[in-house]
Amino acid sequence: MKTGRLLTGTQRNWPTELWESPLSLPTYRRAFFLLIMLGLGGLASVWFIGEISDRINPLYDFAKTYLEGLGIPLFLIQLAWTIIKAGILLMVPVVNAICVVWWERKISAHMQSRLGPMYVGGWHGWLQTIADSIKLLLKEDITPNLADKKIHLLATAVALAPAIAAFAPVSFGKELVYADIDIGILYVFAVSGISVFGIIMAGWASANKYSMLGGLRAAAQMVSYEIPRTFSVVPVIMLCGTLNIAAIAEAQSGYLFGFLPRWFIFYPVVGQIAFIVFLIASVAETNRVPFDIPEAESELVAGFSTEYSGIKFSMFFLAEYSYVLISALLISAFFLGGGSPLLPSLSFIPSWAWFIGKALFIIFCFLWFRWTFPRFRVDRLMDFNWKFLFPLTLINILLAGIWSAEIKHMVK
Repeated sequence: MKTGRLLTGTQRNWPTELWESPLSLPTYRRAFFLLIMLGLGGLASVWFIGEISDRINPLYDFAKTYLEGLGIPLFLIQLAWTIIKAGILLMVPVVNAICVVWWERKISAHMQSRLGPMYVGGWHGWLQTIADSIKLLLKEDITPNLADKKIHLLATAVALAPAIAAFAPVSFGKELVYADIDIGILYVFAVSGISVFGIIMAGWASANKYSMLGGLRAAAQMVSYEIPRTFSVVPVIMLCGTLNIAAIAEAQSGYLFGFLPRWFIFYPVVGQIAFIVFLIASVAETNRVPFDIPEAESELVAGFSTEYSGIKFSMFFLAEYSYVLISALLISAFFLGGGSPLLPSLSFIPSWAWFIGKALFIIFCFLWFRWTFPRFRVDRLMDFNWKFLFPLTLINILLAGIWSAEIKHMVK
């Protein structure tokens, strides 16, 4: 019997046995060199592209002037531009899910001393997620006989549509925002809260007691953790004086003492508490470990999505990873200065690269948590929210009020 590809040659050894001197392996040296070249190439590409808004705006002005010269009404030009931006925005959740799922597999593989995807597409199985997406699209759609078929189908749209709509006021860098509205924070929290209805509908319409329990757990968890998550942003709003997400990120530009970024996370006590609470609550909002009680496979099989398959299941999957990206982008804007660089000497890197880089770091934390912490028990999960996080946010708001009053007093 032939041995598998992973059991031949040096791969007979357990990876940890080779980790003492990994650079002694030619394959590891080649991979390390390739990784460095990819990083340098990516940095060079980012520098060459520069600020995307500085390139798009002149192009849009030229196209508008040219089309108006042809007699095309201005409102049609603006409508076409809005549709183009909407199309790009719709692609963000799809591309995000494809990339992050592959990234999560590789991170978990490294944490567990295994390889993860390696073959589909060649280099580290980078096409594996695309192949899985095609598989989900082609799989048979199975609906239980006793299920409410209309609500069973509608639940997927109710869960996914708000996840896509919530991206509208979220900034991706300097002037890179679909809808720069003054109440962007309220809009994101209000729209994203609608998804809980889709999860409840999915659990109820499946005619499955495990799905129903998963839907109820998800509703209790998401509604509960939404409160400290929202309250944790109140100090940011108090100190910045605006609900506009892009304006909050812009308010954190500049440096103290010439080197310390004015990011909100560096505000003494208040900033750190707000950041930690928002991060924990965001992990709970996305139903990820250690807050994956609604999908606890050891108790509920797969929770509210038990009776979903194929493209319907992928829509719940897409919504979850969309909210992970939204949470990461919001954390970048609220606490990490948005597109502002870490050091003044790194200002040659454009704002969109900083913004996305910070968001990717937060996403890495989400993935890291999943493969590190054990799952909460459902009662302790709720106790942690109402007996610890919620009171902590109220205390932090009080501290922010004192801080804000002291700043006003010093200015006077």
